[in-house]
Amino acid sequence: MSDLVLSVLLSLVSAVAYAGGAIVQERVAATSPEAAYAPLRRPAWWGAGCLNGLGALLHVAALAFGPLSVVQPLGALTIVLALPMSALLVGRRAGATAWRGAIMATVGLAGLLALTGATTEQTLDGTQRLVVGLITAGGVLALMSSARVAHRHPVVRAVLLAVAAGGAFGMASVFTKSVTEDWTGQPLEQLATLLAIAGLAATGMLLSQASYRGAGLAAPLATATVVNPVVAATIGITMFGESFRYGTIGTILALSCGVVAAGGLILLTTERIGRGRRAGASVVAQGVSPAIPPVVPDSPAGLDSVPLPGPGSRRNRPPCDGRPEDVRS
Repeated sequence: MSDLVLSVLLSLVSAVAYAGGAIVQERVAATSPEAAYAPLRRPAWWGAGCLNGLGALLHVAALAFGPLSVVQPLGALTIVLALPMSALLVGRRAGATAWRGAIMATVGLAGLLALTGATTEQTLDGTQRLVVGLITAGGVLALMSSARVAHRHPVVRAVLLAVAAGGAFGMASVFTKSVTEDWTGQPLEQLATLLAIAGLAATGMLLSQASYRGAGLAAPLATATVVNPVVAATIGITMFGESFRYGTIGTILALSCGVVAAGGLILLTTERIGRGRRAGASVVAQGVSPAIPPVVPDSPAGLDSVPLPGPGSRRNRPPCDGRPEDVRS
């Protein structure tokens, strides 16, 4: 087996592991609404964490055997694989709009990653890591605050949390690259970077878990999957000196792929919002209405104005002893 074939197989298994972890996280979120961020008492949640960790290890192994231009686009298949796996494992089928959105997001992300140039040896120094870390923390906190404000709109809240999760995962990748490229730096800086990587990975895991609550699987998963490499690629282009392949044409194609991926995310989001509205409309169509409280008069004299019940009610039936009943007593 050639190195390229092995790299492709590892990438596919990695995408399956990531998709399985996302499905388990979504089911845990649906059955544990009281623990939005960390359902620590649910073994399934720990299993999802193990699946995500396995996916990351397989992704790194695939990069060791194959080129980045092949491995990274294949990682985008997580979105498409999650839909049939969800239908097969938990019986949750996706509609045509969700499939279109997932395919658009996957194709756009794969094209964007394929056009990203090869990585360089440049890394972030200590000051740059501190600045980027503070900006990331501020962005995550701002998105979490916005999600808290949008708690009445579950899908909007989920997308905001998924953006924060993808950003945290993407910055963890950036810091990992900095450490691996410059392992001989100052020990305190390296230790601080390792702690930052652990914190960002844990934050991404908790935020992704919260993003699945009340919003289904497709929209949060697609959002986090797209934002993660986009954030990492943006840092690589702006601070590592990376660029898109094929010059100006490649840049235009990459921007077009970004538009396609964004369109897929919009389709997934609007599809989930529309499904929630249809569910609410069906409840109204079934005739469910709030109960009307009975009218209670302020005084005994007010009983004269209370309408008598219709036929068949207890007030119109004679009492057991045959004497008429005084409804005002």
